[in-house]
Amino acid sequence: MAPLERRNRNLKKSIAAFSFAAAVGLGSIFGGIPASQASASKIGDLESKKNQIQEQRSGNDSKINSADSEINRLQGEQDKVSKELERLSLSISDTETKIKEKTAQIAATKEEIEKLKAEIVVITERISKRNEMLKDRARSFQENGGMVSYLDVLMGAQNFSDFIDRVGAVATIVEADQDILREHEADKKLLEETQAKVESELSSLEKMRTDLESMKKQLNAQKAEKNKLMASLKNQEEHKHAEKLNLEEENELLAAQEAAIKQAIELEKKHQAELARQAELERQRRAAAAAAAKKNSSSGSSNSSSNSGGGGGGPVSSAPSISGGNFTKPAAGVVTSGLGQRWGTFHAGVDIAKSGTVPVVAAANGVVIRSYYSSSYGNVVFISHSIEGQVYTTVYAHLSSRSIGTGATVSKGQQIGIMGNTGDSQGQHLHFELHRGPWNASKSNAINPIGIVPM
Repeated sequence: MAPLERRNRNLKKSIAAFSFAAAVGLGSIFGGIPASQASASKIGDLESKKNQIQEQRSGNDSKINSADSEINRLQGEQDKVSKELERLSLSISDTETKIKEKTAQIAATKEEIEKLKAEIVVITERISKRNEMLKDRARSFQENGGMVSYLDVLMGAQNFSDFIDRVGAVATIVEADQDILREHEADKKLLEETQAKVESELSSLEKMRTDLESMKKQLNAQKAEKNKLMASLKNQEEHKHAEKLNLEEENELLAAQEAAIKQAIELEKKHQAELARQAELERQRRAAAAAAAKKNSSSGSSNSSSNSGGGGGGPVSSAPSISGGNFTKPAAGVVTSGLGQRWGTFHAGVDIAKSGTVPVVAAANGVVIRSYYSSSYGNVVFISHSIEGQVYTTVYAHLSSRSIGTGATVSKGQQIGIMGNTGDSQGQHLHFELHRGPWNASKSNAINPIGIVPM
């Protein structure tokens, strides 16, 4: 059964309503019970039922407390996860900022790499040109006999001053060649260092890209896991709230049933006291009659009389006719669905369908323990009955309207509403349940009304 709508509890109002029902319903609930059945065992049975309901309510209270504790725990866990998600969001934001910074650095590094590549091209061209110059000088040495030509230059001096000039010139040429060779080596080393730097930059970029992608995956995985955990905690909390609502709803009905049983006990006690009073009056009447007969025995005649008792009928209903026995048919129409498995779920009652404006009546004398609108039952009335010491609960669901309120005493055949199609219903019909004992959310006390209630 889906969770029923919550209602505010009003114990004082319920007590007042049941007190009023006790005052006006003394003869309506037990008017059809023979005097021979008004025994102490009936009160004992009712007391036993009341104790069972009290135990069930106590058990439900414990479950409600347990559900509250679990809800508090789940909410505490959600607070922790919420803080972790907040911390993770800040971490993600900080990481995204770093990713942007590193992306900018990568772009700048790529520009630097392009510049280095351009410089490498320039250095390579410079080395190539110097190689050509050295090759030309080498060819000149070979053509002129190498170092011997330098001696020819020196020996061909006209005088000492010319010799000094020629020595300086030869030294300058040799020094220039050596400078070219040193520059060649330096440029070659710079080229190698530049190539190593470019390779290092490329390696660093690849590592940064790999680290960033790994970091992004880890953060996304953590966030997804926390969101999954949060969803699970919220789902558990919703289930606990639904469980608590069902328990509270059941306890409200149990409280109303307990009050109805207490009322029935008081009515039974008053009924038995009234029977005892009437028996005493009858004994006194018969004694007085016997004394009068004895006194008038000399007349040779005596008169005897007999008493007959009459019972009042219940309120007249246009439909259906009130049946004899403990129960009457709750509404005119045909049974379209019985008790048992239906569409994969347990159907805890019978459906009676009929078109038009169809009155729904109380199946037996009793006390209305709940009259309200439910998301699943729609307009629904719960009535508690005490029949020959046994508590029964009847349910009348999907009504278009209700004409009786919580706490009212009803007679068998009294109209309580009109057949309808409210709540979780498909088409106009009366969903009627009969429970041996109190109603509960699991419908464990539901019995088949066919064969017990006229249909």
